[in-house]
Amino acid sequence: MRTRDPDQVFRFVCWGLAVGLVVLVVGIGLTLLAGSLPSLKTFGIRFLWGRVWDPVNEEFGALPFVVGTLATSILALLITIPFALSSGIFLAEYAPPKIAGPLSSLVELLAGIPSVIYGLWALFYLVPLVRWFEMKVGAPPFGLGLPTASLVLAIMILPYAASITREVLKMVPHELKEAAYGLGATKWEVIRRVCLPYGLSGIVAGFLLSLGRALGETMAVTMVIGNRSEMPQSPWDLANTMASVIANEFTEASKDLHLSALIEIGFLLFLITLIVNTVARIIIVRLEVR
Repeated sequence: MRTRDPDQVFRFVCWGLAVGLVVLVVGIGLTLLAGSLPSLKTFGIRFLWGRVWDPVNEEFGALPFVVGTLATSILALLITIPFALSSGIFLAEYAPPKIAGPLSSLVELLAGIPSVIYGLWALFYLVPLVRWFEMKVGAPPFGLGLPTASLVLAIMILPYAASITREVLKMVPHELKEAAYGLGATKWEVIRRVCLPYGLSGIVAGFLLSLGRALGETMAVTMVIGNRSEMPQSPWDLANTMASVIANEFTEASKDLHLSALIEIGFLLFLITLIVNTVARIIIVRLEVR
C-alpha cells in the first residue's frame, strides 16, 4: 500500500485552511450585508453621511459613529507611537537581559487584561484626571468623552505596538550592526540608520495592527466615551463609536429598521477594518527591505 507524501498532505491541509478562512470572511460579510438590506433599501447611500440617529422616528445616519471611531482610534495611535517606539528600542537595544525579560513579560501581560478592567480603571482614575485638566484649560468638564476614550485606547494598544517593535528590532542581523560599529558608528546611529530602516515594514505593521485593535474595541470605550449619538463638535465632546452604539442599543432594538441599521453599522466597521488591513499590507510591501 502506497503511503502518502507528508509534504503533499501538509500542503493540502494548508490550502484547506486558507480556503476556509476566505470562506469565513466572505460569509461574515454576506451575513452582515443580508441583515443590512432593510436599512440599505430605506436610506441608501445617505446612511453614510446622515447625522441624525433617532430610533423613535426611525431616522438613522452613521456619520457621528464613523467620526467617533476614527477620531478615537487615530488619536490613540498618535499617542501610542512615541511610547511604543521608545519602549521597543529600550527593550531591544539598551535594557540588560536580566531587566529586558521581566519588562517584556510585563508589557505582554498588559495586552491580556480584559477591556472591562481598563474601563473600570478609567472610570475611577482617568475620568477625574481628564475632568481636572478640562477645568484647567476651560473646556466642558465632562471627564468622559473623546479624550478619555482615546487615552484608554492608547494604553490598551501600547503593549501590541511595543512588543512587535521589540521583536522586529531583535531580528535585525547582527552582522549589519557589527559592520556599522566597525565603521565608527555610535549605538544611537546604528539604531537610527540600520535597525529602524531594516525593521521599518514590521514596525509599521505593528502600529497598523494596533490601529485595527483600536477600531473594534467595545467595552472600555463604551464605559468612558459618554455614549451621545450626535456629531462631535470639538475634541472634548461626548460621542459614540460604531462598536459602542451596537453594544448599547442592539439588545433594545425592538423595530426591524433599527436592528437593520445597527447591523449596517457593523457592516461598515467590517469594511473599514478590511480597508485598514489592505492599506497596511500595501504599505508593508512598499517599505519592505529588498
